[in-house]
Amino acid sequence: MIKAVVFDLDGTLINLPIDYEGLFRRFSRILNTDDVRPLAKTVAGLDEKTRKKIFEIWDEEELALKDKITIKDEGVALYKKYATMPKALVTMQGKALVQTVLKPLGLVFKLAITRENSLDRAEQLKMVIQKVKVNPENLLFVGNTDGDLHAAEKVKCQFLRVEQ
Repeated sequence: MIKAVVFDLDGTLINLPIDYEGLFRRFSRILNTDDVRPLAKTVAGLDEKTRKKIFEIWDEEELALKDKITIKDEGVALYKKYATMPKALVTMQGKALVQTVLKPLGLVFKLAITRENSLDRAEQLKMVIQKVKVNPENLLFVGNTDGDLHAAEKVKCQFLRVEQ
């Protein structure tokens, strides 16, 4: 039985047309390496000062695109379907973007876990489980990638994929 629902943001509820290749090039210059992938792992291993600089640039890139965001109809339909349930958000987007886009889109969450909290999707889901106080088997995670699926499997929660 589903008692709470967690949504991913980009690719699930919205499409954020970010130029990741350009962003990776900027990060490569700052970090003085061409080897920045996987990005989450690279950023997680940085010292606090460098991570903060990377997050600031990432935030700038995301916020510059806020007017180009489009809605994912399938994801929003699922959001509405589960309107009466406790809902949380997990995302690799930054807190700045989340705070900017959710309210105008009419999306409200009990809890939002962003990249500033963790760069690991399974860890993000574990944070939700702990804070919402729900058993993993009673949690539905709505995402759009194989990585989302693997994270759901790792924490043993239910998973529903929104197609690209």
